[in-house]
Amino acid sequence: MMAITRWQPFRELSTIRQQLDRLFEDMASGDHDWLGIPSSMGIWFPAVEIKETDKELILKAEIPGMDAQDLEVEVTEDQVTLSGEHKEESNHEEKDKNFFRSEFHYGEFKRVVPLPMLIKTDKIQSDFQNGVLTLTMPKMENSPKKVVKVNVTNNSK
Repeated sequence: MMAITRWQPFRELSTIRQQLDRLFEDMASGDHDWLGIPSSMGIWFPAVEIKETDKELILKAEIPGMDAQDLEVEVTEDQVTLSGEHKEESNHEEKDKNFFRSEFHYGEFKRVVPLPMLIKTDKIQSDFQNGVLTLTMPKMENSPKKVVKVNVTNNSK
């Protein structure tokens, strides 16, 4: 004989949320392999924010522990590509010591950031201070958002 239990959808949603939280924590910490990529490869992506002014888009990216010459920034009218490699410091005295814990992210990265509007690529300004890259990109004039009216018809008969 099978026992009947009452379905509790909110308990199931809570369980799913906990599992997703654990998954994202694992991906962020780099402690576990995910998507088949070994954590030793140091996969990480810089955090990015984009804000808009009247005439510009301003993109900021957190890239701590890197020098400007180790960054590669490519910009097209509709996207920004950030790439580089955060190299582990090689100190000969500490080479034989074991780490108890390291949450630093080392290795190569590449992040493609789509832009919400077209920009002028010939007048971009950049600044890199305290591990934050700031790109100031003038918006393209005469690039209105195109809105198309779609006629919806009922094709069922």
